[in-house]
Amino acid sequence: MDTRHVVVVGGGIAGLGAAWHLSRAGLRVTVLEGSPRVGGKLRVSELAGVALDEGAESMLARRPEGLGLVSALGADDLLRHPGTTSSSIYSHGGLKPFPAGQIMGVPSDLAALARSGVLDAAGVARAALDLARRPTPRGSDISVADFVGDRMGREVVDRLVEPLLGGVYAGRAELLSFEATLPQLAHATRGERSLIQAAKAVHESAPKTDAPVFATLRDGMGSLPLLLADALTKDGVEIRTGAVAQELRRTPDGWRVVLGPKTAPEAVEADAVVLAVPAAPAARLLAHDVPAASAELAAVEYASMAIISLAYRPTAFPEPLKGSGYLVPPVERRRVKAVTFSSVKWPSIAEKDPGLVLVRASIGRFGEETTLQRDDAELKADAMAELADTCAVGELPVDTRVTRWGGGLPQYNVGHLDRVARARAAVAGHPRLAVCGAAYDGVGVPACLATAKAAAVRIIDQLREVQP
Repeated sequence: MDTRHVVVVGGGIAGLGAAWHLSRAGLRVTVLEGSPRVGGKLRVSELAGVALDEGAESMLARRPEGLGLVSALGADDLLRHPGTTSSSIYSHGGLKPFPAGQIMGVPSDLAALARSGVLDAAGVARAALDLARRPTPRGSDISVADFVGDRMGREVVDRLVEPLLGGVYAGRAELLSFEATLPQLAHATRGERSLIQAAKAVHESAPKTDAPVFATLRDGMGSLPLLLADALTKDGVEIRTGAVAQELRRTPDGWRVVLGPKTAPEAVEADAVVLAVPAAPAARLLAHDVPAASAELAAVEYASMAIISLAYRPTAFPEPLKGSGYLVPPVERRRVKAVTFSSVKWPSIAEKDPGLVLVRASIGRFGEETTLQRDDAELKADAMAELADTCAVGELPVDTRVTRWGGGLPQYNVGHLDRVARARAAVAGHPRLAVCGAAYDGVGVPACLATAKAAAVRIIDQLREVQP
């Protein structure tokens, strides 16, 4: 093994992914995780005796990074796919199907939009004006609400795009960047005046395959970082939990990470460092030696949310649940923003206990901190009231769980891509230092793993240039 030492600050999926590539290159690696456990926002625990994710429950199967890692870990036999991905949206007082061919809520088929019933007749007519409207001025970036609203009207934004963005980013369309959150559409509209036509082109260019879009693991996505951490430990990687990085300093030979309280600091020397933590702690660690990157990352805002998981007996539902769940637009003014029928969406969950129906409800968007300041009992009541209204649930759950993700999701607001580029350019001026994670190129597991590999490759290449 190469004796040179790389410290990875952060033991979420990005940090563990970076450690994986670094250790495979023969380097000595230490992972420092401030919390008592690895995995970050991938976590699984039991609900009514069934393992159920508390955070992200799946990953995109059409990107190679996630499935590739599972294969490298020799865990292909643990992969599971959804039984259904058909979902609904609560609009105008009831559950409606998503329009066929939509791209993150942006319609590509006006007839399908009209049939769905998500929009009223005036909303459909306004959306159709996109085909005749002049090009929308946008400069280098524009908010999703401004661009889509100008092309297709506010009702498309409020009832289709907003709930999908709320599910992915817990964000708001009037703040989120069109270029960063809808990159395929943004690219397509550079050469197409009509947003409908651009969405149609994106839809038609998608791979025509029956392969599943999403995947998870038998014991939930929260089991992936545990599998990875176990493999890393067996390969000699040191993983330290409860190790909070307080300072990062440049040294003549590399970097020094200072851990612990100021009264009893511990210095960890490294030839190279990868920061795989959220933007705020990364900004704090970079403030001394890389102030330009620190300033950029400090400007990245985060949204908080809560996931309320409920286990019911099948008799609680007068009719069998259909589809994977539904989203709720903010314009409907309901506390719950999304509901997932977990034991319907994932047959692997239903198989563990056919006598249970497991459901997850999501509450909280950017700027809704007051909603989340209520106690667990109130959040559970919100979720139960939502299911009583939409699914006529007439019994109490046999078990419940509330998971709060404070500051859990980075906001890709207008200007995000330029901000990330400036931060990376500043970091690039400092040898043997790299950053990765959800704050940069995407919040999903494959996107985080892609940034992790890029960070690791940067470190590996630079260490090869200065062979001892």
